[in-house]
Amino acid sequence: MNYCCIPKISLKVSCIGLGTWVLGGEMWGGAQEKDSIDAILSAIDLGVNFIDTAPVYGFGKAEEIIGKAIKHKRSKLIIATKCGLEIKEKRISHNLTPKFIREEIGNSLRRLQTDYIDIYQIHWPDANVSLEDSLNALNDLKRQGKIRHIGVSNFDKKLLVEALKHADIVTLQNQYSILERDIEKDILPFCVEKNIGLLAYGPLAGGILSGKYQKNPHFPKSDARNFFYPFYTKEAFPQVKIFLDELSKIKKPLNEIALNWVRQKKGVVSVLVGCRNADQVRRNIEALSWDLNVEEFEIIENALSRFFHA
Repeated sequence: MNYCCIPKISLKVSCIGLGTWVLGGEMWGGAQEKDSIDAILSAIDLGVNFIDTAPVYGFGKAEEIIGKAIKHKRSKLIIATKCGLEIKEKRISHNLTPKFIREEIGNSLRRLQTDYIDIYQIHWPDANVSLEDSLNALNDLKRQGKIRHIGVSNFDKKLLVEALKHADIVTLQNQYSILERDIEKDILPFCVEKNIGLLAYGPLAGGILSGKYQKNPHFPKSDARNFFYPFYTKEAFPQVKIFLDELSKIKKPLNEIALNWVRQKKGVVSVLVGCRNADQVRRNIEALSWDLNVEEFEIIENALSRFFHA
């Protein structure tokens, strides 16, 4: 396993981290608890020390499964979870009020069976609550020892600049993949400038960069691949498929190409990859056995230019 340092705090995290939205089951076609626990334990055995989760993943189920799996391994791991999405009757709304944040941290600690969170992140911005008030609540939790570090997720540069006025932000978690590169415009350079570690989620773009779909799959309306990732529409999928076929010039598995493309970008400290079972974990970690070279990066850039910017 390779490890990268979160700049501000010199905390070493595995360059591939375990993303756990899929393990919650909801919005991802279901999940078996035994398979999920096996996946977590396999990742740890292979050197993964960084696990990212959130209360909204399976409406608490992902945190509960992680808590069961890491019960006797907690001291060796870096656990990140989030706050700010309220669940009522399986409906989700934004809530970053200090009162709700205090409720959420208690529930997350209980589900994860731990007394502290290494990196506690605002999951999504809440336009109805002062960011200063939300971050002051996180600062209070940090002083109490319930969290060790503060991160944010899905923030643009303007919000990140504002957040830095009120708290020591050590990480930003945003979507980043070969197919989703918006953060390169200003967010990623700003993170590099300010020594904020970028945690990249969605590096396989909802699974389409895994290489397993030769035909456009059809997911239920409630499935995240239907609404969170825009690559499975009847218009987008054929174009993406042509692009992926072009990447076959790089004689490596597509998932490894996609993960290494993100991993090797300056400012990225961990690539968060979801999984459904231990075999998927092993196949993704194989990416760390090699690096993309200059010529291979050029193949990717040329293919992107040809199929998406013509």
